[in-house]
Amino acid sequence: MPSSATAADHIQDLGAYVSASPSSFHAVQEAARRLDESGFTGLDELQAWPAGSGGPTEPGGTDGGTDSGTESGAAGRFYVLRDGALIAWVTPAGAGPTTGFNILGTHTDSPSFKLKPKPTTGKFGWLQAGVEVYGGPLLNSWLDRELQLAGRLVMLDGTQRLTATGPLLRFSQLAIHLDRAVNDGLVLDKQQHMNPVFGLGDPAGEDLLALLAARATAPDPGSAPVDPAQIGGYDVVVADTQPAAVFGAKGEFFASARLDNLSATHAGLAALIAHAGTPVDGGPIAVLAAFDHEEIGSNSRSGACGPFLEDVLVRISDGLGASVSQRRQALAASFCVSADAGHAVHPNYAERHDPVNRPVLNGGPLLKINANQRYATDAPGAAFWARLCGEAGIPYQEFVSNNVMPCGSTIGPLTATRLGIRTVDVGVPLLSMHSARELCGVEDPHRLARVSELFFRTAA
Repeated sequence: MPSSATAADHIQDLGAYVSASPSSFHAVQEAARRLDESGFTGLDELQAWPAGSGGPTEPGGTDGGTDSGTESGAAGRFYVLRDGALIAWVTPAGAGPTTGFNILGTHTDSPSFKLKPKPTTGKFGWLQAGVEVYGGPLLNSWLDRELQLAGRLVMLDGTQRLTATGPLLRFSQLAIHLDRAVNDGLVLDKQQHMNPVFGLGDPAGEDLLALLAARATAPDPGSAPVDPAQIGGYDVVVADTQPAAVFGAKGEFFASARLDNLSATHAGLAALIAHAGTPVDGGPIAVLAAFDHEEIGSNSRSGACGPFLEDVLVRISDGLGASVSQRRQALAASFCVSADAGHAVHPNYAERHDPVNRPVLNGGPLLKINANQRYATDAPGAAFWARLCGEAGIPYQEFVSNNVMPCGSTIGPLTATRLGIRTVDVGVPLLSMHSARELCGVEDPHRLARVSELFFRTAA
C-alpha cells in the first residue's frame, strides 16, 4: 500500500489482510504474495543466497540474478519464511559491513484453539472437534460464533498445503433456562465445555482430517487433491469467520478478529513496501520481523526466542562482506521497534488502568513502558520514538500498567536480550484484547504504518 494511502484505505486493507490470514501460516503467505507483487525476491534458507541478498553489490551492479538492486540508488528487497514467521528487508544502495538494522518486530499468531491428535470426537449424535487452548483467549468471546479451522497440513513426503474450511464450527452456550445463575458468573471448563460441534452423526464414521484435506489450497491448478491417509502432521487452529467492520457514531471504530497482532504485522508490511518504493542512498537496513508463537512464550524455531532473526541478520551481513567485528558494530548501530497491541482505557473498568496514563482509541499508537522491563522501552528509545512521531506529524500515547495489575510482555525484551539491540515497545490501542473479536480506532493502524515507514529510513 502506498505511503499516500488514507486511514480509510488502510483500515479496509487491514480487514482484507485479516480475512486472508486465519492462521499464522496464511498470514505469512499473504504477506509473501504482497511482497512478490511489490518486487521483493523470496529466498530459501536451504539454499545459498545470492551475493545481492545483502543489497546491491555496487551502484549499478548486479544483485545475484534478481531485479531488486540493478540500478544506482536502488534497494535490495528480499524476504524469507520459516514456518509461520517471515522476515523481509530492504537494503539501501551504499550499505556496507557496519550498516545498522532498523527492525520492526511483530507476531503473526493470536490466542485461539489448536486441533488435537485424533480430532474427530462427539456424543449423543453430535460431531465435535477435539481442540486445545492456545495462548490466553477470552473463552466466553468464542461462544455462539461461526468458526473455521485453518492452518497447514504436512504430508508424509514433507510437502505442505494450507487449508481453511470456512464456517464449520461452533461453541454453543447452554440456554439460560438450564442455568438460571449464568449471568451471576459464567464458568467455562477448558476441557469439558470448549469442544466445538461441527456436524451430526457418528464420530466413528467421520474424519475431520478428510474435510481439511478436501479444502486444502492447491499450489497450482494441476495439483493433485490431498489424500487424508498421507497427512503425517498438522498445525491447525480455530479462527473466527465474521468479516471486519467499521462502525460507530462517526465511523470511528474498527472491529475484527486477530488485531493482536495482525494490526502491527499489516502496518509493518505496508510500511516496508512503501519504503521500498521510495529508496534513498544510505540509511539503515530496514527489516520487518514477523514472528510466530508470541502468545505462548516465543520459545520455538520461528518465535522471537529462537535464532530466526539472528540467522537472517548474519546472512545479510555476510552478503555485505562483514567480519565478526564489523557485524558487532552493525548490531550496536541497530534499533528495534517491537510493535504489538496495547490496552486502551475501558470506560466501564477505568479502575483497572493507571490513574494518569489512560490511552484512548484514535489517540495515536502507544509507547509501552514498564519499570520491570516487561516492555523493553528505555529513555533513549522513548526519545527516539517521540522524535519519529513528531517528524511524522502523528500523536502518540504513553501506556503503563496499574501497579496492582500484572503486566503482559512482548517480543521486545526477548529481542533486546538475545541480540543486544536497543528496543522500544509500541502498539495499537485496543479494547477486548484476546477476544475472538477485538476493537481499535480506525486512525491508529494507519498512524503506526506512517511512523514505521519513517523509522525504516531513520538512524537512531
